[in-house]
This record gives sequence, C-alpha cells and structure tokens, in this order.
Amino acid sequence: MKILIAIDSFKGSVSSKEGSEAIALGVKDVYPEAEILSLPLADGGEGTIEALVQATEGNIVEKEVIGPLRNKVTAKYGILSDKRTAVIEVAEACGLPLVPYNQRNPLITTSYGVGELILDALDNGCRKFVIGLGGSATNDGGVGMLRALGFRFLNKHGEEVGIDGKALIEVRKIDLARIDNRLKECEFKVACDVNNPLCGPKGASYIFGPQKGATTQMVEELDKGLKHFADIVFQELGKDIHNKPGTGAAGGLGAACLGFLNATLKSGIDLILETLEMEKYLHNANFVITGEGKLDGQTSMGKAPLGIAQLASEFKIPVLALAGGVTEETAVLNELGVTSYFSIVNAPMELEEAMDSKVTYNNLRVTTNQLFRLIKSVDA
Repeated sequence: MKILIAIDSFKGSVSSKEGSEAIALGVKDVYPEAEILSLPLADGGEGTIEALVQATEGNIVEKEVIGPLRNKVTAKYGILSDKRTAVIEVAEACGLPLVPYNQRNPLITTSYGVGELILDALDNGCRKFVIGLGGSATNDGGVGMLRALGFRFLNKHGEEVGIDGKALIEVRKIDLARIDNRLKECEFKVACDVNNPLCGPKGASYIFGPQKGATTQMVEELDKGLKHFADIVFQELGKDIHNKPGTGAAGGLGAACLGFLNATLKSGIDLILETLEMEKYLHNANFVITGEGKLDGQTSMGKAPLGIAQLASEFKIPVLALAGGVTEETAVLNELGVTSYFSIVNAPMELEEAMDSKVTYNNLRVTTNQLFRLIKSVDA
C-alpha cells in the first residue's frame, strides 16, 4: 500500500512535519509494510518557506534587512534543492507582527526589506522566485521593494521620493537606468489568494488598511496615492496595474510584482503544488491523507487541503482529511475531492487542551490507526 501524507500545519499545535509523523505512525500500526511519502503543505502564507524547503531538501537562509519601520530585522527565506529557486514570504521582511500595535501606520511602513531578500537570493545564484504575499504591514505599492532593486521614483524636482505609502503621491517619473540587470534573467511566481484591485473601494487601502493601523483619513490618503502611482506607471511604462485582480495584495506588492517584475499571480496552493511537482508523488498512491487545524467554509475557498484533494481526485485517489475542528460548512468538500473528513478530537475537552501539541499528536495517530483498521477489515 502506498500512502501520500500532505497536510498543512495545525497552527498552534503541531507543524506539518510533526503531524505527518503522527499520521505515518498510525498507518504503520496497521500496515507495517506500507510505503509512506510525507510532504508538508502550505497555501502561500505562513509556513510556505519551511514546507517547500523541507519537501525539496533545500536550505534556509537568514539575512538582516530593513524592516517595515526601517529598523534592522532578521528575515529568512528558502533556497530549494535546485539551488536556483528562492522562496520568500514578504511578511518576513515587512510583516504586521514586526510593528508594535501602537506604531502601526501604513503611511510610513516600507517593503524595502523584501527587495533586499530578493537581492540576497540573486547573489546566491537564484533566478526563479516563489513569493508569498500576505500579512504585510505596508501600503507602499511596492516602491520600497522596487527601490532596493534599483528602480528610482522621482518627484517633480527630479529627486527620489521616499520608500513608504505617503511618498506615492509625489511620484512623477520612473527611472529604470539603475535596475539590477540580473532581474532580466528571473522568473517570478507570486502566491496571491485575494482578488482585490490596487485602488478603489475594494482596493488595498480600504480593505486592508484599517487592520494595519490606518484611520479613515489615512485610508483616503493612501488610496489616492496608490491611484496616482498607478497612473504614473501607466504613463511612464504603459502598464495598467489599476484594477487587475490581486494587485491590491500586501499593500500593493501584487501590483509591483505584476507591473515591474513581470510576475505571474497564482493561487497559493496551486503554486505550491506546481513547485513541488505534486503529480509525480501521486503516482500509484492508494490513499492521500490531508488536513489542517480546522476544516470549515474557508477550506473550500482555496486552502491547502482542498488543493491536494482536487488534484488527487483527477487521479481517482481517495482522500481522507483530518482536522481538530470540523464545521457544518465542511460538507461541501465532499463534492470537491475529499472522500471523507474526520475530527481527531475523541473526547470532550477545552480548546486549550485540544490544541496541546502532545494531545494533537496522539489524536492524529489514534484517529489514523482506527481509520486504517476499518480499511484493512474491508480489504480482508
């Protein structure tokens, strides 16, 4: 029997690696000779670096960069086993957790550190990039990141503007003379799971600005700046980044990647499965086991378990999904590739106890064990 385990982390409880280990033990309890492949999953957000590095036996690189408040922060990114592909989560360099609550102000935060991570990966020989958007503290349209890469944004006096959200309204010219030439050799694929445009009522500032500390007045100023910036980009480069789906992700980093780096924007899980070349691992598999901390309506909107389930269903492979919590909305997953789903909580308990790492680990093993005892009895 061949089984592919591909789960996301049970956030706050166990990592995808630890959860996969528990599930594998549950299978081995019943089928000692089973062939088991474990591939950690992520959906383009937190955990993407670890998942892809572990799956491909790559390595983690740490780099000191300029954080969202211009203070130095230590950020990490991954280099996959091909030594050519870098995996970057923008939140490592400009994430909201890097900004104390009382200092949150997207008019002054910058994505400059993201550009520094890209430069370091270039220095390490990478020419392919997988970039996960999400969790940023910024609303700078990506000018910080782009400035680090050699793009220059000039005001009416021919002087460089700042690297934050409030500087966007000052941009009049774009100077491409000092761009890092290595960017021409690069391919950028961006994990983006929001469809918000760059500006307007559903854009970056109005939808995501308040959670980054923007007041109503700030939101209007930021949106005006993004629209002005997009106008200049169209005027100077002939590229329309105003209303393309996903351009509003991460405070406009989606727009910067699309308009300046010729990136491809894809759903997070689709990009992860593509990068892992998941189809080759599904060959001759009898079962796929997936899961995450909670299966609910959000899972059906493109989370990791849905992605692997849909791919497995193309190969007609049964998919078992495990989770700590399961809601009524989860039933739709049965129509989207999940054969059966199960909660691993096997007794009444408080949330704190259920999320204890040892409890989660044991419950994953026990639930898997019982499922495969049933499967074995049917096979017999």
